[in-house]
Amino acid sequence: MLSAKSVFQEILANDESFALFCSIAASGESQGGWENARIAALVPESERELAPKITRHGADEDKHGRIFNALMKKRGLDPVPVPPETDYTMLLEKNGIGLAHEQLGRDERLTVQDIVTYLSHSRVTEQRASEQMELLRKHFADDPDIGRAVRQISHDEDNHLAYCHEELLRFAHAGHGRAIQRTLRACALAEIRIHRDVSLGVMAHMGRILGWSRAKSAVLAAGIHALYAYERLGGWRRMVSLRMPERRDPLGGPASAAPEFA
Repeated sequence: MLSAKSVFQEILANDESFALFCSIAASGESQGGWENARIAALVPESERELAPKITRHGADEDKHGRIFNALMKKRGLDPVPVPPETDYTMLLEKNGIGLAHEQLGRDERLTVQDIVTYLSHSRVTEQRASEQMELLRKHFADDPDIGRAVRQISHDEDNHLAYCHEELLRFAHAGHGRAIQRTLRACALAEIRIHRDVSLGVMAHMGRILGWSRAKSAVLAAGIHALYAYERLGGWRRMVSLRMPERRDPLGGPASAAPEFA
């Protein structure tokens, strides 16, 4: 039976597809780590109290990149080049979502509006990350090879999402509500399209590696298009709502250490 679990099991069981999966994930996490580190360094003076949380966010992303690299090393695998059409983080940046890398590369203080843009972008992408890790945790939390990694990363992504809710609500109460909703909507509508395109790219590469039949590839592609249709018709709204999270001040402490892999 074709299911999300069976597809993931097939990808994880093959060294070449596993290396590609981990390389794509590690690259995205590392890019997120760099972005957060630069944002923390450039926070406006009026929001300096937010800098440690942004730093913690970036440290978590860097940790996730190390975890994916460690999973490859454990199997004696090296990272592989990430195909451009599967580079989710860079495609978001190229489509004007979030803060441009050119801006982050300059030593100029960000504005409060820049921080609102960053948090809105993060709220949307962390929703996606949290949901994807929840799916992996559902099926692989007890897996002897990747279980610890899945549980750790899933916990962190839930914290990141809670942090975005908390901080955006703070900015909304300070008078930025309309800008937040406008930015969230634009980010969400762009993200669902980029997620669709990246998913199709990843599945195409996995299909070639694993020798999937045309029929199987077509079914998986249809599923990706169906998810996009649902999200375009209204599913995107889950990415723009704001509510006070149960986890308060989730990024208020130091980042936890990455688990060791023998």
